[in-house]
Amino acid sequence: MKQLLTPDGRYVVVRGRLWRVANPDLLPSVRQALVRALMDGRRAVKAALAMDDEDALKAARSSVNAVKVSLGERGPVWWTDGAKDFNRYLVKNTPYYHWHERANKPSG
Repeated sequence: MKQLLTPDGRYVVVRGRLWRVANPDLLPSVRQALVRALMDGRRAVKAALAMDDEDALKAARSSVNAVKVSLGERGPVWWTDGAKDFNRYLVKNTPYYHWHERANKPSG
């Protein structure tokens, strides 16, 4: 299933919620390295949960968060026009509501 990206390219819609996408201005090599680090962090979270190791879990989650900030998915926004961040908002509670309604209208 193709992901629904907002017209400004800032968010992807997942089950009616907006999630900020990675900064499109990142160099491909930087993005690739960060995605690898993110996957490593997620594997570390899974391992820490399996071992019931709270310290390892805290460190792994911190690592995942740091990578997401570096990607631009969390933390300061990567756009520069001063627009508000709607990360994790329900689409229905944002200016994207009418666009989303039109995008989800059955054709025909």
